[in-house]
Parts: sequence; C-alpha cells; structure tokens
Amino acid sequence: MQLENFSLMIRITFRQLEILQAVADCGSFSRASEKLHLTQPAVSMQIKQLENLLDMPLFEHAGKKIRLTEAGNVALRSAGIVTRELNDLEQSLANLKGLRGGVLTVSVASTASVFAARLMALFRRQFPDVEVSLNVVNRETLLRHLTENVSDLALMGTPPEGYQLSAQPFMDNPLVIIAAPDHPLARKRAIPLKRLLEEPLVVREPASGTRGALENFIRERQLPFKPTMEMNKNEAIKHAVEAGLGVGLVSLHTVQAELTSGQLSVLDVEGFPLKRQWFLVQRDGKRLSPAAQAFAELVLSKGPSIMAAAETKTG
Repeated sequence: MQLENFSLMIRITFRQLEILQAVADCGSFSRASEKLHLTQPAVSMQIKQLENLLDMPLFEHAGKKIRLTEAGNVALRSAGIVTRELNDLEQSLANLKGLRGGVLTVSVASTASVFAARLMALFRRQFPDVEVSLNVVNRETLLRHLTENVSDLALMGTPPEGYQLSAQPFMDNPLVIIAAPDHPLARKRAIPLKRLLEEPLVVREPASGTRGALENFIRERQLPFKPTMEMNKNEAIKHAVEAGLGVGLVSLHTVQAELTSGQLSVLDVEGFPLKRQWFLVQRDGKRLSPAAQAFAELVLSKGPSIMAAAETKTG
C-alpha cells in the first residue's frame, strides 16, 4: 500500500495541485484559467487527469456554479500542505544564498497601512531582489493569515489571547477621538466621557482592535457603549466624521494629513488618547527566512523613527 501511495504521489504534478487550488478559489474553470493565464480546456483537462489519478470526482455542478466534493476538499487540504512545504523548501534554499532572492509576505491591519507601506519601501530599497507581498486586511483576516501560515509576519495592535502567536511591541499607537472642525465640541477642553457619548459615535466593526479598546474603556467606567454607525475601513470613519455624521475613534497615525489640512480635529476628551501599541507578530515556533528576519529587524529598529519622520513631513 505504501508503494502504491508513493506511486500516486509522484504521478500527481504540482501544476495540477496549483490548478485545483485556483479553481476552488475562483469557483469556476473560466475564472481560474484567466488567473493562471491558461485556456479553459487546459484547466479542465488537468482537473480531469487529477480526478482520474485519484479515481474520484473533485467538483460537482450546482446550477451554473461548481463546488468541491468531499474528495475535493480532502485533496485541496493536501494541496495546501504540499504548497506550504515547497514554500518552506524555497525559503530554506534562500537561506543558503542570503538575501539575493527569497519571498516575504507581510499582513498588516488597515490602521497600520500608511507606515507599513513606508517600512516596506525602505526594505525594498535595501533588498531589491526579495519578492515582497503586503496584504492590508482587517483584524480577523490578519489572524487567519498568521494561523494558516499565509504570512511570515504581521503588523497589528494588541494580539488576542488564545492564538499561538509571538508578539513584540515596537511603537506607540495612540487612539484619539476625531470630529469635524466645526463640531460644537471641537473647541472644548477636558470633555467628560459622558458628554462625548451624547454624540453619534462612528466606530469600526466588532472584530476591530480599536473598537474593542474603546468598548472596554467605556464599560470599565460603567457607561453604555452604543455606537451609532459601524464602518469596516478607517477611511470610511474619517469621511463620515468629516461630513458631520458624528465623532469617531481612530489611530492618531492615520489622520495626520487631515489634521494638518484642517479637515478633521482631535477632541480633548478626558482619558484620551487611549494608550496602545503596535506589535510585530508571527506564529509561535515559525522559522523566519532571512528576508523575514531582515524585515523584522527593520521594523523593530526603524519603525518609530520612520513614522516620526513621516509625521514631521506631513506637518
């Protein structure tokens, strides 16, 4: 049986597994063919050959759509394992040749996108031969990227408990209340939290770290947390607040340009800014490639100074 399984393994090609993943991700043969720059018949033929090798159908039709069969789901999980192992092999070989190649994948919380892009630009100037990918995602997706080993590293706020993650703080992340410059509270000082909560409150979605920080701060003071609007992007919060739809909570790092131009103002609310930090995060026990290690060192050593320089330039 072991010899038969080995024979099957060497007859399945990596290209077939790659096509299986693409069809599953795209949900159709035609979109997968566009993604892979292949003809649709070529994609269909490779899937058919893979089904013949496995002696089981991998997809079934549901109306005009296709979906994985039970055997397809099993094959897809194995394809993911093979892909990760080959990526590990690529990284190990990159170890032998230093940073004259290799791949780096970083996921960042949307609130960190501005300075993350600056850090990545500096890294690219220092190591132009490294292939880099920067994924700006919400907190939920970012955690999934880490746990599924999609990303080497992540930049985010305080990581939650219950995940097997290693985190190092590298920069302060003050959270502030913003309002339109003509808001009645814009010129007030030492605004009581209770008074602030009389205003319409614009916040991020429930899984957001900034939303969680505000919710905890309010409930610790035994006041009701009743947001008026939820937004899944910081840009949406800024636009809503600028339009006069309420007050909002954002990272101070995300509103420097708007504060300088006078589009937004920071309210002087008692207890604010909320003191948080940015963290460099990776999976526990993950062996970083030279590229990932170099990026981690850049973040920890240069992160605060790069952000300070950017804010000075904006100012």
